[in-house]
Amino acid sequence: MRDDPRRTAAGSASPTRVEPVPGEPAATAAIGSERALLVADYHAGYESGLRYERGVDVPSRAPDRRERLAALLERTDPDRLVVLGDLMHSIGDPGGAERGELEVLFESFASDLAVTVVKGNHDGRIETWLAESDAVEATVDVVPGGGVALGDVGVCHGHTWPSRAALESDVLCLGHEHPCVRLEDAVGGSRVERAWLRGRLDPAPFRDRPEYEGVSWLERADESPPAAIVVPAFNDLVGGTWINVSGQSFLSPFLPSGVADGEAYLLDGTRLGPYEFV
Repeated sequence: MRDDPRRTAAGSASPTRVEPVPGEPAATAAIGSERALLVADYHAGYESGLRYERGVDVPSRAPDRRERLAALLERTDPDRLVVLGDLMHSIGDPGGAERGELEVLFESFASDLAVTVVKGNHDGRIETWLAESDAVEATVDVVPGGGVALGDVGVCHGHTWPSRAALESDVLCLGHEHPCVRLEDAVGGSRVERAWLRGRLDPAPFRDRPEYEGVSWLERADESPPAAIVVPAFNDLVGGTWINVSGQSFLSPFLPSGVADGEAYLLDGTRLGPYEFV
């Protein structure tokens, strides 16, 4: 039986509804009066990066990525698109195939679609390119990787510690980790699937950091910590952290210790239970 990934490991519903889109590495959320679509780790130009960095020639899937995102925008009809970091792949300025992919992507957006890009570790000078590009007609806000609070939803990339505002939200959504699970069958076959990681924030790694002094849920034992949602990578080529395989190093400085009672869910909503024991 499938369970609802919007529910915490303790079984109570989060006060702020962040709803995974069934079958997709994306979620919707109510942000004030707006409906938002959240995606993470788009990594435009990834195939070009593989050729440059590793000498691996992979046909571009840029049209497929764009069409999948366009279908999600049509399906969910959001007021705002929120990219949880790593919209692009190169560390510096986008160039060549990557710049072309981004230009065509932004040209495909409706002019009334607001876009928030949380700056990931791969996003380099993306704010400079967005400001200079004639292809960008949508209203785009680029925010630091530590993130911001959008209504009651905190968003960050995950490669650095979250901002205070993001940490004080009802739910913290992040990317960067590209969570995956390695599944084995009875005869030894295996496959790797992208997964959601969902739990609640654990105070331990945050409590002694001076920038969080006075955050109520860190100081009051009777106050419930925010929910935490690690969003799977939108780009299906980028691999990720096998969260259920022992010895795997997490990428985020506050994972896995920062998430308590973490559970894994497949994209189709199948609840796998505590991620360490899948």
